[in-house]
Amino acid sequence: MKKIRWWPVPGFAALLALASLAYGQARPYIGFVYPAGGRQGPTFQVKLGGQGLDGVCQVLVTGTGVTARVVDYYRKLGPQETTLLREQLVDLKRELQEGGGPAEKDEERKALVAKIQKRLDAYVNQPACASLSTLVFVEVTIEADAEPGARELRLATPTGVSNPLAFHVGQLPEFSRQPLPTCNFQVLGKEELALRKRSPEDVERRVTLPCVANGQIAPGERNVYRFEARKGRKLVFSVAARQLVPYLADAVPGWFQPVIAVCDAGGKELAYNDDFRFKPDPTLSLEVPRDGEYVFTITDAIFRGREDFVYRVTMGELPFVTSIFPLGGRAGAPGKIEMKGWNLEKAELLPPPANAGPGVHLIAAAGGDFVSNRVPFALDTLPESLDREPNDAPSAAQKVRLPVIVNGRMDRAKDEDVFLVEGRAGEMIVAEVTARRLDSPMDSLLRVTDSAGRLLAFNDDCHDPAAGTNTHHADSYLMVKLPADGICFVHLTDTARQGGQEYAYRLRLGPPQPDFSLRVVPSSVTLRGRGGATLTLYALRRDGFAGDIKLGLKDPPEGFSSTPVVLKAGQDMARLPVRASVKDPKPPVNLVAEGRARIGDRDVVHEAVPAEDRMQAFLWRHLVPAEDLKALVYDPSHKPPPRRVPPPPQEKPAPAAQAAPAPGMQDMMQEMNPAAPAAGKQEKPVPAAPSRPVAGKQEKPVPATPAAGKQEKPATPAPDKTKFTKQQVAGRLRQLKILYEDWLLTDEFYARKVAECEALQ
Repeated sequence: MKKIRWWPVPGFAALLALASLAYGQARPYIGFVYPAGGRQGPTFQVKLGGQGLDGVCQVLVTGTGVTARVVDYYRKLGPQETTLLREQLVDLKRELQEGGGPAEKDEERKALVAKIQKRLDAYVNQPACASLSTLVFVEVTIEADAEPGARELRLATPTGVSNPLAFHVGQLPEFSRQPLPTCNFQVLGKEELALRKRSPEDVERRVTLPCVANGQIAPGERNVYRFEARKGRKLVFSVAARQLVPYLADAVPGWFQPVIAVCDAGGKELAYNDDFRFKPDPTLSLEVPRDGEYVFTITDAIFRGREDFVYRVTMGELPFVTSIFPLGGRAGAPGKIEMKGWNLEKAELLPPPANAGPGVHLIAAAGGDFVSNRVPFALDTLPESLDREPNDAPSAAQKVRLPVIVNGRMDRAKDEDVFLVEGRAGEMIVAEVTARRLDSPMDSLLRVTDSAGRLLAFNDDCHDPAAGTNTHHADSYLMVKLPADGICFVHLTDTARQGGQEYAYRLRLGPPQPDFSLRVVPSSVTLRGRGGATLTLYALRRDGFAGDIKLGLKDPPEGFSSTPVVLKAGQDMARLPVRASVKDPKPPVNLVAEGRARIGDRDVVHEAVPAEDRMQAFLWRHLVPAEDLKALVYDPSHKPPPRRVPPPPQEKPAPAAQAAPAPGMQDMMQEMNPAAPAAGKQEKPVPAAPSRPVAGKQEKPVPATPAAGKQEKPATPAPDKTKFTKQQVAGRLRQLKILYEDWLLTDEFYARKVAECEALQ
């Protein structure tokens, strides 16, 4: 038996770790989008959290019918900056109390007070996750005819494009809770200090079905929704959580694990779900027992929570496909597809387009006003057949002609499908199961035996780096060399001996079909004008293919080029240099990387799928696919114009030795230099210790002049502790400038503070 050529997981992780060194400059990152979608038609606001988003200027959404723009940006503030803002707030409130100015000026002050207060309310000195502490607020407009389904959303800054996150276009009314504030870091033993404080009316919300409920889970929190339903209704509750944020930063387990339940008005639990089959996002159905009120709850399985614990719950009497059969078909003629699920009486499953090529396509059931969830369906070019029961033993084995793809299922518990194959000595035969990768719950187990029942090959699980977020590689694969002419048997069953209509599979049998696919990491790259960058490409070799693969860009846009790289036989990773021949900044564009190889007598070309390198539980690495490979060109010498021009400088105040800083400035400077006394204060002299006379002795007077022949040394002056270094003052001036450009300081306040800083130098 020849072993499969997939990477073992730890080795694959090492390759990814090495590749990350090539990325160079850290790019923008977004850790959550909330809400992670909206209904066709309206305009609404979305909150995002991340890091490295300075100067964020553009929102990129895949597909058509969705537009978005940046409304506001909250960078992470420091304690000294919040002190400045509080002092500015005190000044504004005092001016409003004193009054006497123009009404327009008072309105400006009130608006600034509200803006500063909003920033201070969002401030957390020690956030639970620093990579979520930068906030961006985006206005999204979804056209009424925008196609429903998942999109990808990214943020762009002048120096980079972020990773993508899922953003859904929905058809149902949307309900969104208030965005979760930045969570505090949990101190061991004092975790209750980081819990979210909510009013009772905010814990439970009333909704009308059907709808989509959007929320975020805080530590130790349950979200509750109350609704009315009528007897006999078949309700579906389907959660999207890991689908929205595949991996959480610094979290174990590495994703949100929702738990949902439906209770009646009296608190009796009627339905519960943790995982839907092998997926961590739960789904359940409920036939309403009687008219009345019901309660839906959602929480994390171990009561964790944070801003990136984002969910979307679709609830109502809606179509939902739980399984299809077969799981695939021949390209151009997929045949009839059966479906099982809930509320599908009036729905029809739409096959892939007639011109769809080989690969995995997402299909849905349509009928009435709504479209169901999407399920994967595979197309291939090999002949297709169905398994025929009974074929549970070699004596009843189903004879197949190679090559073929057999579509079957484990119809019942302990079922086993056996296939008879004829071959010659030395011939290589591949047996590959595709089930879990097509959303089947089947955990396959493959065996090959000879005519006498002797075991020739065996496989349970096979790691597939192309499986994205799949954490259990439950599909089997083996390649075996036949020892003699004659027949052999391929046995297929479920490892846990489970079965049912949903336990479907596709079994490929036949000679090896050497081939490859590619992944390119990361899914966005930044290049300096007339500079270069590096992309990392991974080759996922198939059926023993070990030949050379020539890598390059496919039809690159004007101003972009690459130097072709050859991935030698036996290599699985290479770095592709990309160059920009323009100096001026360019908006993000899409690149396409491809690989070319000679396999047998044919030339094979495959495009690389963009992907994000993500880590699960600090060890296991996954290549999470993305839709686009974005490239952005920037000029590092370009300085954007000031967002706000400061007022002309005032006359300099008296030197620091003569004029003390304002009280608020004293406090801030004390933070900068804790060893220094407060400026403008006189140190109290230390009184000399009184002399103590000795009994019976006359105290000698102290001579007024020094002893003859001795010169008294002049006293060394004490160092001036009120001075601050140039770096400290420059840092304060930078803080003032940024706050001023963020329109958080008035002209008068900014000018006064700058003058005080200059005086301290």
